[in-house]
Amino acid sequence: MSVNGAHIDIAVESEGWDELAGADALVARAAQATLDAGGRPVAPGAEVSVVLADDKTVRALNARWRGKDKATNVLSFPACPPQQLASAPHIGDVIIAYETTRREADEEGKTLADHLSHLVVHGMLHLLGYDHETDGEAEEMEGLEIRILAGLGIADPYAGAALGE
Repeated sequence: MSVNGAHIDIAVESEGWDELAGADALVARAAQATLDAGGRPVAPGAEVSVVLADDKTVRALNARWRGKDKATNVLSFPACPPQQLASAPHIGDVIIAYETTRREADEEGKTLADHLSHLVVHGMLHLLGYDHETDGEAEEMEGLEIRILAGLGIADPYAGAALGE
């Protein structure tokens, strides 16, 4: 799928995601919205991959690349620094864990579709060079997430939560 000059490759690698009909279309929509609103131009034809995986896969990646031997909801692997996005052939990879995403959605009273959309937006913003290591970065990134999700008809995922949570 080609989006804002980029090609988005979506792979569903966990059967758990089968519960969400049209997950690939939802991912594409959230990724496109992020590329459109992210404020960082990408090279025509640049590739980005989004993998809908399971906790086991994400835990192994998290242990290998971040030294954290536990599952997490989303991992992002940027392929280049933000200043090279306009010419890079590959933007990066986003991997989302089904079981963690499902559990968080249930705990937070959100639909799986809305929470998945949020994680796609969050992961894509990381690929575009946004981060949340400092309060200022978190405020900027979360503000973008809220705006992008609102454009998708999804409520503020941080309503009632402190920044950076």
